[in-house]
Amino acid sequence: MVKQLKQRYNYQGKAYTLPELRGFVRFDNNKNIFGSIIVTTKTGIPVKIVIVRNRNKKSGCLYLLSTDCSLSDAEIVRIYGNKWSIECFFKASKSFLKLGTEFQSRTYDAMVSHTAIVFTRYTILEWIRRNENDEKTYGELFFMFCEDIQDMDLTTALQSLMVLFVEHISTLSVDVTACIKSKVTDWMNSQAAFIQELFRNICWES
Repeated sequence: MVKQLKQRYNYQGKAYTLPELRGFVRFDNNKNIFGSIIVTTKTGIPVKIVIVRNRNKKSGCLYLLSTDCSLSDAEIVRIYGNKWSIECFFKASKSFLKLGTEFQSRTYDAMVSHTAIVFTRYTILEWIRRNENDEKTYGELFFMFCEDIQDMDLTTALQSLMVLFVEHISTLSVDVTACIKSKVTDWMNSQAAFIQELFRNICWES
């Protein structure tokens, strides 16, 4: 991320500040990534500056600089997001979990063990935070498995329901079963031909 200081970037033969470069980008206020522009530094290095929305200040924006101009705007934002998470991890490890300052040792194995303990602490604390504060769902996992499950069509569902019904009434007394069969038969005879055809092979075989 580039701060809005006094540095200048060359664009179309002239030097501009970051706010001035913002005027060359066509903004889409409905997106979090406003746009990007390819410029060169004062040493002649081509860079790509991506302008994104500042969630903490609606009237402002943030500038992400990448020396790989072939990357898309979304990919630059994604990489920066990952790097920022790593920076937060090291900040928490050094400031709160005392990485490197909790004890003194001259052996390499002891330092490796200490680092592993600190990282384990961070992992446990992050796991607790996710469970208690971070409201996330298994939405993506749900949709991934749904793609492998074929939806049951209405015809199959009605046939399965009728089979279950026939199996259930067969366990009743003979008189009750006969009465139910008579009523259902009368109902089926009054229905359209396609409904009669639907249940013809499964009714009363039991």
